[in-house]
Amino acid sequence: MTSATATVLVVDDELKLRALVRDYLEREGYGVLEASEGRAALDLARTAHPDLVILDLGLPGLPGEEVARLLRKTSDVPIVMLTAKAAESDRVMGLRLGADDYVVKPFSPRELVARIEAVLRRTRGARAAAEEAAVCYGSGWLRIDTERREVQADGRPVELTRTEFDLLTALASRPGRAWTRMELVGRVQGHTFEAYERTIDVHVKNLRRKLGDTPPSRVVVTVPGVGYKLGLDKDA
Repeated sequence: MTSATATVLVVDDELKLRALVRDYLEREGYGVLEASEGRAALDLARTAHPDLVILDLGLPGLPGEEVARLLRKTSDVPIVMLTAKAAESDRVMGLRLGADDYVVKPFSPRELVARIEAVLRRTRGARAAAEEAAVCYGSGWLRIDTERREVQADGRPVELTRTEFDLLTALASRPGRAWTRMELVGRVQGHTFEAYERTIDVHVKNLRRKLGDTPPSRVVVTVPGVGYKLGLDKDA
């Protein structure tokens, strides 16, 4: 995310401070939104979806701490707290509320911009990693997020047990490859044990039911005399 495409919401009740921050941000190519109190900030965050929020804690009405707490309930937008509260306990509290950085007044506008850039770089990297961890199959019909251990089938979330998820990710690691039951036991249990071999059939049955993979199954396909394979191609 570059400054040319990032929008920053500045939340502070001091008009001069908002103007100063806006000046420096716009000079670097950022879009800027402003709010002077907490409720307006929450409304803007919900409707305008800024890329980052600069948040003063000493706001009239709804305190900045409460704004941060409410933001974190519904959004992972990066928050940089900008406040006169300089005690270590205040910094710790701010970070525990979900702040990505904490800047104490009086501050250097250049340093603030540099910190914003650093936070956006970090969050961009984290989001890119999360996107890489989510892989789609069958033109988006099946989506597996290994970081969050979440699965979607035909756009709906699917609740899987640990074994079912591990079984699906094993099959998805090599779409089209035929896996024996014993190989799948090894991937799911961490070791091969003959007594578990036929339990794979039970897990496959449950997995198909949860995915809505009705006969003839096209997701988890039976390979006669061998075992199973993923019948969907990995999306490019």
